[in-house]
Amino acid sequence: MGSNPVPGLRRLFEPIQVGGLELRNRIYMLACETCYTERGWVGERLKAFLEARARGGAGLIVTPTLPVPGAGLVMPGIYDDKFIPELRDLARRVHGHGAKLAAQLLIVDRYATSEDAEPHIVGPSHIPRGRGRPQPRPLTGEEIHHLAHQFGVAGRRVREAGFDAVEIHAGMGFLICQFLSPYTNRRTDEYGGAVENRMRFLVEVLHEVQGQAGSDFPIICRISAEEYLPGGNTLEQTTVISRTLEGLGVSALNVQAGWYDSPVPLVQASVPQGGYAHLAQAIKKEVNIPVVAAYRITDPLVAENILAEGKADLIGLARALIADPEFANKAREGRLDDIRPCTGCCECIDAVLRDSPLFCSVNPWVGREAEYGLERVPTPKRVVVVGGGPAGMVAAEIASRRGHQVTLLERGHSLGGQLLAAGVPPHKEGVADFARYQARQVEASGVDIKLDSPATPTAILEAKPDAVVVAIGASPTPLDIPGWDNPNVVTAVDVLSGKRQVGRRVVIVGGGMVGCETAEFLAHQGREVTIVEMLPHIGADIIPINRWVIVQRLRQAGVKLETKAQVVAITDNGVRAVGEEGEKFVEGDWVVLAVGMKPNNALAEELQGKVAEVYTVGDCVQVGRIAKATESGFLVAQRL
Repeated sequence: MGSNPVPGLRRLFEPIQVGGLELRNRIYMLACETCYTERGWVGERLKAFLEARARGGAGLIVTPTLPVPGAGLVMPGIYDDKFIPELRDLARRVHGHGAKLAAQLLIVDRYATSEDAEPHIVGPSHIPRGRGRPQPRPLTGEEIHHLAHQFGVAGRRVREAGFDAVEIHAGMGFLICQFLSPYTNRRTDEYGGAVENRMRFLVEVLHEVQGQAGSDFPIICRISAEEYLPGGNTLEQTTVISRTLEGLGVSALNVQAGWYDSPVPLVQASVPQGGYAHLAQAIKKEVNIPVVAAYRITDPLVAENILAEGKADLIGLARALIADPEFANKAREGRLDDIRPCTGCCECIDAVLRDSPLFCSVNPWVGREAEYGLERVPTPKRVVVVGGGPAGMVAAEIASRRGHQVTLLERGHSLGGQLLAAGVPPHKEGVADFARYQARQVEASGVDIKLDSPATPTAILEAKPDAVVVAIGASPTPLDIPGWDNPNVVTAVDVLSGKRQVGRRVVIVGGGMVGCETAEFLAHQGREVTIVEMLPHIGADIIPINRWVIVQRLRQAGVKLETKAQVVAITDNGVRAVGEEGEKFVEGDWVVLAVGMKPNNALAEELQGKVAEVYTVGDCVQVGRIAKATESGFLVAQRL
């Protein structure tokens, strides 16, 4: 990248020294698990994923976890010399684009998820991870020495593979962190008690890596500055640890917050941009080595401000670079509106927590970098896309960029579809940002956009298309109960889109994601809201990492939750519901239906046999999340 950065982002693109290593800018790609590897082999899928971020301009790429010792079939291997050639090829490809490469090393232990792994869970003490979890077996002193030695062997392999640095994961509740924290370390030997004893395992790890990889090989430590756990390390204690690490020759500190167990939001969309940068700032005041700020930083202007205010020296990005691998290049060139925004949905995190391959709601290329590009088609087609929601917009843009002649018909006044309503509730601003971004991409790609254009079969056939992509979404499912069509009954979509207004007392029928988000939206407007849900818990369709946070916010907002209650009738002043204790009446002046959607597939069925190629994408195939919509639009556009 030879051009100078735009003036407003000067600090973000200044070079920096990390030990003896010079980085071209301050963008530090955090380690993010992908589950792309098979039995330890890096493979083309992971190589292409990381290479795309190096090509996109990041300064330092940190690999997904390399477990020490070998544990986890979906993680890259470092436990045998046989993996070195594959890792060396990864380093070559990352270096080919001017980025540097570090390997993250940790022991997967207390957070093992498979049943087979549980008998092997170890820790400093008998402290289980939450209720119903097995107790770890305390490590012996001999085992601790052996594990530290294995870190050193892994460090040697990393250097032999041509990597530039190693990151030791000493945070987030993994094994080294468990030794550091009084929350889990209840030992009474030389590895427990005072902070210098709790640090002993980490000190041994550092000495082993320095001894086997070389004292000049940069070591970065990832630490949890504030654990947010009863009896856990606080910022005050972590500053002592940080100063000690600097004295031991650590080249930089990657400052994180919390554990997976911590009862505070860490990465959810409700966390403000840069909301944990103050932790990096506190550590930075105590040390003279570079400090990385991380968590919920997806805006280059926020990143620049963190650097300008002296809170950190590097900016740790993960989801921002998953959403747009070209984040750095675009920011440097001042093309901020062209950066594909992360919505903060946490679908990527949820996937890897389930040991499933990483994907992204807004970037369907993720994990497919080696498989798909934007190759121009040899024979362009006339393509009509019906519907300007996420699936239709992605299909239209990709098809146009591949050389097809594309017309997009949208019956509304603007592009966006259901994204427009989905971006209205609190903390869903990222969805609205994505809707605007994708609309700009459709316009820039040369698609002929026709708004206020309901698509009838006759109008479509008059265009003589070679292919039609139907992306007209889904419609709210009506309730087959008395009163469902009363004047005081509205749908959640109509409320969020501003088509209908409601009064002071509101009953929401359906406690899924749409119902919960609508409830929070109305509660913030001062309404008295009650959710009635037939299942035992609300938010059944919300991914676990988000569910507890949303439920917590609803309770704080005063939303009443009625579960195990099936609505059997709607009246002018509330709903009748039947639960375990019989029938109850829930009062409300207005009733909002949030009970699901049904696909709109009639148009596609009518066009079959009349157009050579007819495809359906998004919710008109199967109602789902944004990720399914963007993926289906992307894959169809690649088939055209």
